Amino acid sequence: MVPAGDTVLLCPASAHRDPSRHPDPDRFDIGRRDKAHLALGHGLHHCLGAPLARLQIRVALDVIIRTFPTLALSLPAEKLPWRRTFRSHALKRLSVTLGTR
Repeated sequence: MVPAGDTVLLCPASAHRDPSRHPDPDRFDIGRRDKAHLALGHGLHHCLGAPLARLQIRVALDVIIRTFPTLALSLPAEKLPWRRTFRSHALKRLSVTLGTR
């Protein structure tokens, strides 16, 4: 419970990164079972376009994977350049090799 009048400071860069809840929180795991996150809001503020956004992501990833079945990182995962700030935790860039079809 947050007392009335207290300041609440949210840090989106910390979302989904609690090691006591998520083993290896820095690893991208598309199959992670615990999917409770705030990316598309929550409750009354849940994004009305969330189903469409999820469908678009699913279709785009399917096309990419079918078009480039040998898609791979062009450098080791531990060498990926991250932007780690108070407001975000995101890749600066994602270099991949497309391979041949």
